[in-house]
Amino acid sequence: MRIHLIYRRLPNRIIERDDEVIADLGNIIVARSIFSGMLTPLRVGGVKVIDNGYGMLYFAFIGENYDILKVYDEKGNFKGIYIDVLAYTKREGNTVKMFDLFLDIFIFPDGRVFLLDEDELEMVLNHGLIDRETFDLSYSVAREILEKLKRGEFPPQIVWEYEWRGFE
Repeated sequence: MRIHLIYRRLPNRIIERDDEVIADLGNIIVARSIFSGMLTPLRVGGVKVIDNGYGMLYFAFIGENYDILKVYDEKGNFKGIYIDVLAYTKREGNTVKMFDLFLDIFIFPDGRVFLLDEDELEMVLNHGLIDRETFDLSYSVAREILEKLKRGEFPPQIVWEYEWRGFE
């Protein structure tokens, strides 16, 4: 089974792809894909954490303001958890729609946590691509996730119930 993902980000970025569904739990979809089309690898704290050819096991939480990606390098080694802060995650049949709010969080396997892309969020606010309410929503969602992380209430348990099973 495949799921159609439509991922929007201002000003005009839309990613559409069809990914392999690992589990369809109604309000949570677990799927997997391979990163491709990146111009440069993502580095966090000086460490390459995402690159073309890396695998992702992603969790779309319908009705929530985030998604979660478990990232694996080309050899299947777990690199960490990447969290997108979203305006929404909606499902319409076999399609999941997400709208990105720029801020991201990366959690290394050793527990180090980084809030990413604050400069991008500030830039889109300053250029009038988002309003102050959207800016505040992004930080509000990120702060809530970071607080839940500190209390050991995040990520949801389901994230630990699935693992990448190699590249086919």
